Amino acid sequence: MACDWLLIDGPSMFFRAYYGVRNSPPAPNGQQVNAVRGFLERLGWLVWQRRPRYLAVADDWAWRPGWRVELIAGYKSHRAAEPVPPGLVPQIPVIRDLLAAIGIDMVGVADHEAEDVIATWARPAPGRIEISSGDRDLFALVEDPRVCVLYPEKSGMAVIDEAEVTRRYGIPGRRYADFAILRGDPSDGLPGLKGVGNVAAAGMIRRHGDIDGILRERALGDADRAYLERAKRVVAPVSHLPISLPPGRREVYPEDQATMQSLADEFAVGASCKRLVDAVAALRTR
Repeated sequence: MACDWLLIDGPSMFFRAYYGVRNSPPAPNGQQVNAVRGFLERLGWLVWQRRPRYLAVADDWAWRPGWRVELIAGYKSHRAAEPVPPGLVPQIPVIRDLLAAIGIDMVGVADHEAEDVIATWARPAPGRIEISSGDRDLFALVEDPRVCVLYPEKSGMAVIDEAEVTRRYGIPGRRYADFAILRGDPSDGLPGLKGVGNVAAAGMIRRHGDIDGILRERALGDADRAYLERAKRVVAPVSHLPISLPPGRREVYPEDQATMQSLADEFAVGASCKRLVDAVAALRTR
């Protein structure tokens, strides 16, 4: 079934393309372009598969925002030494420039992550929304029947709705953020509550409803209470950034033919650009 909006977690797709595309020939100047080629191919495939009416890509302008680190010092600390692989760094501007030339909206906000941009868009976006991301934090936005997450796995793309969240974690479908706070999440540097794993976290949520219910109803030590108060501000994607929904589609693709062709030639990604342009051009007819 076609969705109304397809919202893309851009950095998640950058990284998956970089690590997932092997033996990709370099550009004529010798620059590695596996992430560029993989991103364009993956995005084009998603558009053909999901048939959205509107499309937008969210960007990270801060992969580890200072305000989140102030609240949880270990937030994403494992990425501090090398936040972006050196081989990926020069490819990201190329992807951004190609999307702009094609006419696909890509938006970031200072001191915020792509998940915050997506959460802000999802709030006012009309109709059915699909979010493409490998970041489980975005499971917090799942809302039947309006919002689901397209989550890449080894077996293929999983469609995460509220029933799937419940099946996987034994919690109400909209409570993933609370679950992650309680059990901890090494990928985000969340310590969790000491001695609380998946089963205990799920039980606490089923009994108390959410973090606020746990704070209100459960006896907690000062350190645990302080952690929960801080973590609930860190983990939940911000949904009130000062941005509006982008147009989501264009009357003509590519929007800037000359620039797209120049970039496609420079980085030897013409075939991938054409497949993506063909996919988004069909948005106008759906």
